[in-house]
Amino acid sequence: MLIQVHNLVKNFVNDEIVTKVLNGLTFNIGSGEFVAIMGPSGSGKSTLMHILGLLDRATIGKYYLLGKDVTKLNDDELADLRNQKIGFVFQSFNLLPRTTVLENVILPLTYAKRKVEPMARAKEVLESVGLGHRLNYYTNQISGGEKQRVAIARALVNDPAVIFADEPTGNLDSKSGVQIMEILQELNNQGRTIILVTHETYTSEHAKRIIKIKDGLIVDDYEVTQRRIARDGVRLK
Repeated sequence: MLIQVHNLVKNFVNDEIVTKVLNGLTFNIGSGEFVAIMGPSGSGKSTLMHILGLLDRATIGKYYLLGKDVTKLNDDELADLRNQKIGFVFQSFNLLPRTTVLENVILPLTYAKRKVEPMARAKEVLESVGLGHRLNYYTNQISGGEKQRVAIARALVNDPAVIFADEPTGNLDSKSGVQIMEILQELNNQGRTIILVTHETYTSEHAKRIIKIKDGLIVDDYEVTQRRIARDGVRLK
């Protein structure tokens, strides 16, 4: 099992005021799944993603990643595991300014322990997302959709066990958004585990399983058995 979560609780404390964000979540996610975590603003879905992505710690509960109890790891161990096993795609792209597309994708390899040639590996993943012709462009010279494809390539470069996509279409026009979701869908078809965080029903229905969260609790968890019909009548793959 890739991810095992048991009784996960997250509280934030500010001036002795305790805000409960996650209220005891329990679920598993297997390798190769495409899961959408859905919920309205304030539901706790982004907090959950940060914990699953090793960017934050739970207050109470157990979280196992690839069989390892990450609640027992120190910050350096968490950073190493995050770099080796997790890729991120964010709504705001989080690309480095004044650097090229290629340099952005190479950067994670400088911290990795993988024995690969950085330049060749970065070019390989950029070509896989259709950006082989943009290698030496600066990030301010490409479109929003291309920026998100750079972010996907950067997430892929260390060959992670799971990719977290946090509202990946939120800053894109509808056409670019569809293209990004098709890339994520194809990566999943190739066997990669994708965990999508979104509040958009249209986006979530590219996934194969949907976990709905409200007020820090799981209110629904189901397999997507039928793909959505697009407005023009063409069934999405």
